Amino acid sequence: MQHDGRNISMLMDLYEMTMAHGYFTKQENTDRVAFDVFYRKNPDKGGFAIFGGLEQILDYITNLHFDEVDIGYFKSLHLFSDEFLDYLRDFTFTGDVYAFKEGSIIYPNEPIMTIVAPLIDAQIVETAVLAMMNHQSLIATKANRIVRAAEGRVVSDFGARRAHNVDAAVYGARAAYIGGVCSTATVMAGQLFNIPVSGTMAHSWVMYHDSEYEAFKAYAEVYPDNAVFLVDTYDVINSGVPNAIKVAKEVLEPKGYRLQGIRLDSGDLAYLAKHARRMLDEAGLGDCKIIASNSLDEYTITSLISQEGPIDGFGVGERLITSKSDPVFGAVYKIAGIEKNGIWEPRIKISESAVKITNPGLKKVYRVYSKEGKAIAELITLPHETPFTTEPYRYIDPEKPWRELYFEDCTFKNMQELVISRGTQIVESPSLEDIRKYVSYQLDNEIWEEEQRFENPHGHYLDMSPDYYRMKMDLLNKLGRKK
Repeated sequence: MQHDGRNISMLMDLYEMTMAHGYFTKQENTDRVAFDVFYRKNPDKGGFAIFGGLEQILDYITNLHFDEVDIGYFKSLHLFSDEFLDYLRDFTFTGDVYAFKEGSIIYPNEPIMTIVAPLIDAQIVETAVLAMMNHQSLIATKANRIVRAAEGRVVSDFGARRAHNVDAAVYGARAAYIGGVCSTATVMAGQLFNIPVSGTMAHSWVMYHDSEYEAFKAYAEVYPDNAVFLVDTYDVINSGVPNAIKVAKEVLEPKGYRLQGIRLDSGDLAYLAKHARRMLDEAGLGDCKIIASNSLDEYTITSLISQEGPIDGFGVGERLITSKSDPVFGAVYKIAGIEKNGIWEPRIKISESAVKITNPGLKKVYRVYSKEGKAIAELITLPHETPFTTEPYRYIDPEKPWRELYFEDCTFKNMQELVISRGTQIVESPSLEDIRKYVSYQLDNEIWEEEQRFENPHGHYLDMSPDYYRMKMDLLNKLGRKK
C-alpha cells in the first residue's frame, strides 16, 4: 500500500485513537494483548472462502507512522494530550502478527490472523486490517465461484468502471486474479501486479465510423493479429456477425491473419451465441472464439452453459468487482487474551446470539487431513498442544460435545505462521502467481468437491481439543456466575 507514495496510517475509526489515548493516559500500554481476525459466514452461502490481502496488510503494518500533518489533525480535534501526540510522532508497530498463507482456503470462526502486541499497537490497526482482508477475500472468493462455474472457459475481469472507487478496482483486480480469472481490463492493476491485461473494442469505435463494416475494417488494419469485434452495436445476427465475417475474408485472411473472436455484450446471449457459432462455422471460421459479457456471475454463466451456449470465454464486471449477490465479507477483530505479569489470561465475548460468542485465549488452528490428503476439519487447540498422529486423537465437536470422537490416520497442519516479529516482516510475501497457484492446488487436491458446490455445500467442521473446549466452557461458566 505504500508503493504509490501514500501514507494510509490514518485509515482508522476514531474510537481506535480515543482508546489508544485512554490506554496511554492510564499507563496501561505495557500489557500485551492478542486480537483474532475471523469471519462468521461464507459469502453466497458457499462452502469456504479465500484469504486475500495479506501482502497489503503486512506492508501497511510495517510502514505504520504518523506525519506532522496527521499530528496536526489530531491536535485540532481537542481530544488528545500533548504527551500522547508526542508519543505518536515516534510511533511504530512493535508487535507480532501470525497469519494463514495468503490464498488459503478459509472457514468461519477460525483465527485467520492473530495480532499479539502492546495495547495501542493492536488497537489502532483494526480498521485497516479488516478493510484490506474483507475486500480482497470477498472478491477472491467471488471470482473463484465464477471461474469454477465457467468450467475451464476463459474468465476476464471487466469490473473497474463499476467498482467502488479506484482502490476497489485495482486491488479488486488483484484479488480476482488470486481467485482464478485469467486477465483484467484494468491497466493499473496490470502494471502494478503484472496481471495479464485484455480488452477488445468499444461501442463508441463502431458508432464513430460511418458503418459497422468500416469500423471492423479499421480495427483489423490496426490490430490484425488480435482482431476481436464487438458485434452487438446494431444487430448481432443481421449486421454484426456478417460484417465480422466479411472483414475476416476481405481484410484479415488475404494478409495471413485470422479473426480471433467476436464479443456479445447484450441480448439473449445463449440464443445469439448459437446463431453466431453456426454462421462462423459455415464461413470457415470454426477457430473464431465467442466471448460474452453483460452482467454475468456464476449463476448466469451456469445457466448459459446448461443451455449449451457455445461461448468460449466471459468478461465479468459489476457482479464480480462488487460481489453483488453478497457484498459484505464480515471479518471481525476481537480481543482474545491479555498478558499480565507474563501470564496470558483468556478473554471471551458473550452474546445472546450463540454464533457471536468468540473463541477465547491464545490458540493454534490446525487443518486436519485424511490419509488420502483431503482436508476434513479444522482443529483449535491451546497454544502448547501438538496433536499426535501415532494413535487416535480425541477431539470435541462444540455443537455436539457429548459425542466420543477421534481423528484416526490423520495428519495436522498448523495454519498460522509468524509473519511479523517485533514490528519487522520476517517472511517474504509470495508472488501473485504463487498465491494464485496455491488456491488452485488446494481446490484440486485438498478440498472436497462437496464443499465446492454452489447449492447446499457440505459444511466444514471446526472442532476443538478437549483441553481447549474445557477452558472455553470454564470461562463461560465463570462469567455466567458473575452475572
